[in-house]
Amino acid sequence: MSMGNNEKGFTLVEIAIVLVIIGLLIGGVLKGQAMIQNAKVKRIIKSADELRAAVFSYYDKYGMYPGDESLTTSPPNDTHNGGGNGQISYGESDMLFEDLALAGFIAGNYDGDGADSWPTHAFGNTYYIYWIDPAGGTDTNHYIRYNNLPWDVALEIDTKFDDGVYNTGTIRGSAAYTSSTNPLPAFYILF
Repeated sequence: MSMGNNEKGFTLVEIAIVLVIIGLLIGGVLKGQAMIQNAKVKRIIKSADELRAAVFSYYDKYGMYPGDESLTTSPPNDTHNGGGNGQISYGESDMLFEDLALAGFIAGNYDGDGADSWPTHAFGNTYYIYWIDPAGGTDTNHYIRYNNLPWDVALEIDTKFDDGVYNTGTIRGSAAYTSSTNPLPAFYILF
């Protein structure tokens, strides 16, 4: 019996080429995921800037904050009135986006009744403005509250734009930035 050289299989070079291609594909997917995450983080910051601009434009036009406005200064077709005390309370935050939309400062259809009146952020939950002290002390002010942000996103934003500590500064979290607080129930950016 004679043995021929008719053995079939892959050479080391072919296996190496396949492994390199698989590595490039995995690297591309991971890079793509990182790019999507970065775009969402930038969208959170942009949404805060856009909301500030809309609220201040409304204030310039009507002399009161949206949601907190009274009947005499409200935009046309507004059916809700706030307290007019210069503080957007939690209940008035429901009406804030309705007032901004009726005044033409933002797009969308908001009814001013409850949490369904809040827009969603890039990570799929809601955000709004109201008068609060997120640390529970004496630093009460208007804050933009983002509900249920991933903890690592909250840490990234706090580190880039503030001090990186969850309970101090102008950007705060409702809990420490750790994987055990994922998602972070509330994340606050000073208005």
